[in-house]
Amino acid sequence: MPLEANEKIWMDGKLVPWDEAKVHVLTHSLHYGSGVFEGIRAYPTKKGPAIFRLTEHVARLYRSAKIYTIEIPYTAETLIDACKETVRASGLPECYVRPLVYLGYGEMGLNPLPCPVNVSIAVWPWGAYLGDEGMQHGVRMKISSWRRHDPNIIPPAAKGTGQYINSQLAKVEAIRGGYDEAIMLNPQGFVAEASGENIFIARDGELLTPPLSAGALIGITRDSVIRIARDLGVNVHEADLVRTDLYTADEVFVCGTAAEITPVREIDDRVVGEPGPLTKKIQEVFHSAVRGEVERYAGWLEYVS
Repeated sequence: MPLEANEKIWMDGKLVPWDEAKVHVLTHSLHYGSGVFEGIRAYPTKKGPAIFRLTEHVARLYRSAKIYTIEIPYTAETLIDACKETVRASGLPECYVRPLVYLGYGEMGLNPLPCPVNVSIAVWPWGAYLGDEGMQHGVRMKISSWRRHDPNIIPPAAKGTGQYINSQLAKVEAIRGGYDEAIMLNPQGFVAEASGENIFIARDGELLTPPLSAGALIGITRDSVIRIARDLGVNVHEADLVRTDLYTADEVFVCGTAAEITPVREIDDRVVGEPGPLTKKIQEVFHSAVRGEVERYAGWLEYVS
């Protein structure tokens, strides 16, 4: 999805014009993929823009940095305030928010420890990641030939910039094959997640999702779905799933900050069908919650003004 330029980007403590937010070609992370990031959304509400579960996203950013031995040179409170400041400066009623921690210019080689650490925060308008049609009627997915990486090779618990090459390979394979998205298995053959989303199936009125040990990201939208489903009286279980569990599920959907709650109508040319009642109900509650319309989930929103 093409980027739409905005007013300002926060870089190392100050807002700079969008077109001036530049880094040196010898920036360490550009060469070695050694950075961490977050994907966050701000939604329109009656009280103005609100960022969804901002504090939890920033906490995950720090956990990712710890895994990669990166010392972020700002407090979490500073970055929370910076995200709000950048959204305010944009004037956008809703937007995607991308904090990025990267290793900067001044060192080269595989030892990242001496590198300077830089932080940027950009925001831009971003609609339905897998398309409006997919949001309403479901997307077509395929099991990728590319496996999710082993946790002792690259840690899936971190949102590291370079490790998303794994997801890109799967995504490109799916797109070129005529599908919307890829589903990735772990080295043991169990379902891990999609290229950039967690995955759920409905079976006999219950929800099942792969455990984090299968290689799934510790998704904040995933956690929100589990909370919403349980509040609706739906049993939710973590379980190792194989590809045939997806083929025979009553309903399938994926979730993430970019994708929100997106139904899946077909996997490997096996028809799952139009979005089912459980998927649609969770979609409905989620979209109301992020817009400040559900009091029970009011604590998930952090207003920028």
